[in-house]
Amino acid sequence: MMKSQVKRKIHGIIAFTCVLTLGLSSISASAADTIESLEGKTSELQNQLSNINGELLSISNEISDIQMQVEITNGEIERTEDDLAQAQANEASQYEDMKSRIKYMYETGNATFLEMLFTADDMSDFLNKADFIQNISEYDRKMLTSLQETKQQIADAKATLEEQQASLSALQNEVDAKQASLEAKAAETQTNLETYTAQLEQARAEEAARQAAEAQAAAEAAALAASSGSGVASSDTSTTITGPVSTDSSDLDVFAAILDCEALSDYTSMLAVATVIMNRYPRYGSISAVVYAPGQFEPVWTGKLDRKLSSGPSSLAYQVAQDALDGARLSAVADCYYFLYAPSTSRQGIVIGDNLFFPSW
Repeated sequence: MMKSQVKRKIHGIIAFTCVLTLGLSSISASAADTIESLEGKTSELQNQLSNINGELLSISNEISDIQMQVEITNGEIERTEDDLAQAQANEASQYEDMKSRIKYMYETGNATFLEMLFTADDMSDFLNKADFIQNISEYDRKMLTSLQETKQQIADAKATLEEQQASLSALQNEVDAKQASLEAKAAETQTNLETYTAQLEQARAEEAARQAAEAQAAAEAAALAASSGSGVASSDTSTTITGPVSTDSSDLDVFAAILDCEALSDYTSMLAVATVIMNRYPRYGSISAVVYAPGQFEPVWTGKLDRKLSSGPSSLAYQVAQDALDGARLSAVADCYYFLYAPSTSRQGIVIGDNLFFPSW
């Protein structure tokens, strides 16, 4: 009778253990599916967030480039306005001089010029004096026409810059809107990620608790079986001055032309700009690549550089360009990579000529 009771007790323990094991196995399979699903969703959201952050970084760099171009363009607009004002003053001065000569001619009449002609020593002298009288009038007309053409070129350049400024502003607004949209999407994705991460942590904690309960139940069943002499075994459930740079004549022409466009016509001002260009040289590999890099030098996109290349750079610009290629640098701006028209900016930096130089944007 006693043996029968013990046997029934052992059978009951075994049956209970089997049922518990089957039940926990079912729960384990469901929990594993939940954890796997949450891990997949979390991984997907992490990838999305990583991609969004990458896009934001790219847009941030794009915004920085646009802001740099806007600041350069604003500076060049101010420079052009100064040039236009000077051209207008020169035109006004030339016009006043011409009026004074015309007034003199009317006040004295033609007698003075006739006297000049009739006092000629010979026919050659007569023709020379007649050419002289005619040249006075032609000089006035040519000078006034030249000044008016210069004034128109500057006005055209200003209009081009203002169009560029408007285009850059529109582009910046577009990029700002895209950045705001991505930031909102990033915030939403981050919130979803935090939600799924919390759910995953909770599921893992519940799974760990379930496994601990399963282990404890199995251990208790094994201990009960052992105390009853069943012999049932428990299962394991654990879990400066540089060297010379060689280049071709085309690069030298571009180098000299950009120096004429961007610096005052003195050696130091040109060498300062040349130093900045040579500081950028290792990144681009050629002078032309530095100068024609998108959005870097205003004379490129306004056509000022092309006009200077057509008319020919100055001998001083060629000299400075060649010296820079041979290794000459202006030590004051040896660590500078950017410059702006000095009156147009409040940035900190080194002013040389009419430009302000600084190491980073």
